[in-house]
Amino acid sequence: PECPSITLTPFTMSLCAHSSIVQSLMCHRQGGESEAFARRAIESLVRKLKERKDELHSLLAAVTTSGAHPSNCVTIQRTLDGRLQVAGRKGLPHVIYARLWRWPDLHKNELQHATFCRFAFALKRDGVCVNPYHYERVVHPSHPNTPITTHNPPNSTRHTPNSTHHTPTLPMTTHHTPNSTSGALPPPSVRVSPPPGPEFWCSIAYFELDVPVGEPFKVPSRCPAVVVDGYMDPAGGQRFCLGRLSNVRRTAASERARLHIGKGVRLERRGEGDVWLRCRGHHAVFVQSYYLDREAGRAPGDAVHKIYPGAYIKVFDLRQCHRQLQQHAATARAAAAAQAAAVVGAIPGPGSVGGIAPAMGLAAAAALGVDDLRRLCILRLSFVKGWGPDYPRRSITHTPCWVEVLLHRALQLLDEVLHAMPPPPAAGPPR
Repeated sequence: PECPSITLTPFTMSLCAHSSIVQSLMCHRQGGESEAFARRAIESLVRKLKERKDELHSLLAAVTTSGAHPSNCVTIQRTLDGRLQVAGRKGLPHVIYARLWRWPDLHKNELQHATFCRFAFALKRDGVCVNPYHYERVVHPSHPNTPITTHNPPNSTRHTPNSTHHTPTLPMTTHHTPNSTSGALPPPSVRVSPPPGPEFWCSIAYFELDVPVGEPFKVPSRCPAVVVDGYMDPAGGQRFCLGRLSNVRRTAASERARLHIGKGVRLERRGEGDVWLRCRGHHAVFVQSYYLDREAGRAPGDAVHKIYPGAYIKVFDLRQCHRQLQQHAATARAAAAAQAAAVVGAIPGPGSVGGIAPAMGLAAAAALGVDDLRRLCILRLSFVKGWGPDYPRRSITHTPCWVEVLLHRALQLLDEVLHAMPPPPAAGPPR
């Protein structure tokens, strides 16, 4: 069942509230660990804190606001060797949770506790504070943040930009019950690089039903954030005002919905191309996001995520997108080659598709096109009204007002992936 709000009382520490708390904390992880490990670590911590609602509240406040406000110690019992075991792995507890929520590339000797932390690991008390915002990182110069590159250097590593100064965040709520999955993608064999970046980091197109309205709004790369609202001021580099756009075919439903866009949303680019969204208005917005699908354990494109007023959440991950682009492109190429081989009888057995899982479907895999890959580089967002299986509107083109956000760095990576793909091998002669 859906638990849109969490009130920490003994009664509400039920399975429903437990799942909601875990999912809320999962939404703020930084991506350095696999989803399965992160979920196990978070579930373990929430269980340990279920009888101490004040400390659980401190944990939620610290993580979901990215440490914007002071919070108390969040303690667990110190073990004999000082390490915590999660999913068969042992590590220092304060390091495990600092990696989950702040620095995914953290090394165990890089943490220094704040002076106000009364249960810091180094103090060797019976309880160990695992509040990630009670520690600061002493960064070693040999571990810089690494951008994405499409080259293949040896021993490449994956890093996520430091998140010490995040804007306050609130948990995401969705109409769908997340399914826990352990199918995290392996780290890529490439690191993503700063090539010459695109001049504009995104383009925003506005629609009413299936009608495009006005010209796409391009956000310069020098502006890391843009506000999309319902007001009338002329749009500048950091603000796209939908209220000033006219449409001779505007319906009454669109007219009513536009009155409630208000302060709208703020889209913020972090690092090379990750995107965070803040809902600034008084009404929820509905987002189609492959990143949130994965975080909620849903199939790509299977869910529409309701983002409540005040919420601030990550909606796009450039590294995840790059991995998906590479995998889908390689799968489509292999399927096309296998299909060509099947035509001339070069495939040895029924159902065999040359290394592609039979469940994928040969024709379906081969039918993957550039448009399918391009969808991975796009966010879609509807104001006020939702769509999908839980709503009478089956498609976003049935909602009164919505925007499509094209992410230019992701599209640049797609172009590089397509150019790097060798042509499929010619099928051999029939046997």
